Amino acid sequence: MKAAVHARYGPPDVVRIAEVDEPAVGDGDVLVRVHATTVNRTDCAYRAARPFVMRLASGLRRPRRTVLGTEFAGVVEAVGERVERFGVGDRVFGYNEGPFGTHAEYVAVPEKRMIATVPEGLSFEEVAPGTEGSHYALGFLRSAKVAEGQHVLVYGATGGIGSAAVQLLKAKGIQVTAVCGTGHMELVRGLGADRVVDYMKDDFTADGPIHDAVFDAVGRSSFGRCKGLLKPGGVYLSSEPGRGGQNLLLAMSSRRVRFPFTVERAEAMREIRELIASGGFRPLIDRRYPLDEIVDAYRYVETGQKLGNVVISVR
Repeated sequence: MKAAVHARYGPPDVVRIAEVDEPAVGDGDVLVRVHATTVNRTDCAYRAARPFVMRLASGLRRPRRTVLGTEFAGVVEAVGERVERFGVGDRVFGYNEGPFGTHAEYVAVPEKRMIATVPEGLSFEEVAPGTEGSHYALGFLRSAKVAEGQHVLVYGATGGIGSAAVQLLKAKGIQVTAVCGTGHMELVRGLGADRVVDYMKDDFTADGPIHDAVFDAVGRSSFGRCKGLLKPGGVYLSSEPGRGGQNLLLAMSSRRVRFPFTVERAEAMREIRELIASGGFRPLIDRRYPLDEIVDAYRYVETGQKLGNVVISVR
């Protein structure tokens, strides 16, 4: 099969298209013929091994997993003997961080991981980017324990995680202030934000203590800068460890900072599917590239300018 392969760490150019063996299908596995996948921040971090500590998980000298890719959508080609929920021909989508392998024509995914059927009326390219951003957003928002009627500020509302967070919060009846750049304010309003702040013109930290949580979905702010936005008992969350790992350290010493390690759970996938099926969540898509141009997709993602998600069409 055709796949995007990287045998060493480095910039986007270390990735090449090659012929590799199809994955083996275990008794509990679902073999998916991939029609669409994505390139996201997770893929970029593992490909470049940045920060260096990631090598503890991915391999110290060279990557253990040479085919990256976390998100996928496609058709079930075969199932293992113990698989009960899926059959050949089912249209499915899901998330596979750790084993990876979705930047390829086929991927084998355990039935117990994050995989679900595609809701009616939606294409593979529409749902493929529906899991990474929403998965992380759900994990962080659960940690914040925000509830209907409360107020959350989302910094970086146009990214894959931030655009998902805005929609998921609104689906739960939470008031959202979203922070983005001048050219994207109408787009973010369209995601459902109650109020949009242009960080290029206004100081978003001048709001005062009116928020139950502040979620930095791009990791470019800090608790020190944002703590004045929080009500008593309010919490700050970030998608990144922060300079010098400060968010990790603060999470261990302060009740007002949380840095949850999101765990892949089947129930999260069910919730994501239900939200997509109901229209409560639609992944924001910026650009599409064919698999043969995945290096260009990596380059674009690493500009930091993408809106939402970058989709790779495999078929």
